[in-house]
Amino acid sequence: MAARERPLSPHLQVYRWQIQMATSILHRATGIFLSVGALIIAGGLLALMMGPESWNCFTGQAGSWYGKLFLFAWTWSFAYHLCNGIRHIVQDFAIGFSIPAFVRSSWVSVFASLVITALVWAYVFMGAAA
Repeated sequence: MAARERPLSPHLQVYRWQIQMATSILHRATGIFLSVGALIIAGGLLALMMGPESWNCFTGQAGSWYGKLFLFAWTWSFAYHLCNGIRHIVQDFAIGFSIPAFVRSSWVSVFASLVITALVWAYVFMGAAA
């Protein structure tokens, strides 16, 4: 019996990038980023508990350019993880398993997260101006 050539496991270099791949990776990455943000929120609560000096230090860091950048990224991560989580819940009810529906729902979760983030930060900037 002759040995057959068995296919090797395909790697990322073999596949053409698709939105489904990107949303799957982003969902995992945003979950990790949200965990980091939760630790920072816990640190903020500890700073609040420790008194005005610690709280002022924390809010000073949060108000810096890198603090605002982190908060913006955390807001988008939250919005994306929420929208993509809702998409997964809908799929748990066996809705949207066709390839066109899957691609469409992937793009909807990306665009909806961008809209939610823009709305939240528009509200933040309008509140800061008032």
